[in-house]
Amino acid sequence: MFGMGKKDWERELEGAIGELAGADTVAFGGVGIAGTLLPATEAYRRVEAALAEHPEQVREHLDRLLAEGSPAGRAYAATLLVRLDPAAGRAAWSALAEEPGEFTTFSGCVMGRATLREYATERLAEA
Repeated sequence: MFGMGKKDWERELEGAIGELAGADTVAFGGVGIAGTLLPATEAYRRVEAALAEHPEQVREHLDRLLAEGSPAGRAYAATLLVRLDPAAGRAAWSALAEEPGEFTTFSGCVMGRATLREYATERLAEA
């Protein structure tokens, strides 16, 4: 049976990665006037929390998310990878700087659009 024998944290991590894989928006905090957390933001936070206790398992999921995720999901994966392995994260951003996929961004109440290329280039400039 699917999921049999998996620990709660493994199911939670897989669910969070699944949410990020299909994300169409990148937001790291609350959005809009109400400061609502998007499902992808909540998923990001769950994966982020798992980094300290389960780094190898998280890394495997991040590598897969970088390869197969939506443009927003790939941005989340690279952001998390920087925290886990800065050199690998920078390499991921460098690779993503060639990608044209688009997604929505939120910074508080401000909504925008970005290509993965633009977003990755900005992250590389910040490093």
